Amino acid sequence: MSKAKFERVTRSDDNLYGPRRLILCGFPADAQPKFTTVLEMVGLADVEVVWANHDHEGLTLEQLMALESGTGLTIDSRLPRAVIVAGITERQLHSLIKVCRRSGMKEALWAALTPTSEKWPLSHLLAELADERRQMAALKQGRS
Repeated sequence: MSKAKFERVTRSDDNLYGPRRLILCGFPADAQPKFTTVLEMVGLADVEVVWANHDHEGLTLEQLMALESGTGLTIDSRLPRAVIVAGITERQLHSLIKVCRRSGMKEALWAALTPTSEKWPLSHLLAELADERRQMAALKQGRS
């Protein structure tokens, strides 16, 4: 699998790649309604959501995006906490991140679906995101 490079998302009204959906990982069942409230707060209540858990690790992001909205709801997920977005605007993504941070939500890995990443298994994307976070933390620590 090819290594993707990090690209910063701007604040435009351009839609991100893919269907208007979120894949949410690492949310225990009792935290899922809280995240749904966050979606309502930022005007994204109509976005379809797939709640990924260990049963979904081997599926590609493309396969996950094709699952019925609500899949995995009420099932605890012990995957790393991650929010994978598609089809929303860049501005909506920034609003979502901002509200999640202000709400005190446990820190999450964030990704936007791309033509490359949609072919990856979820487990591969989560590993890439965790590695990227480690590299960014090391760079930040080196600057202090």
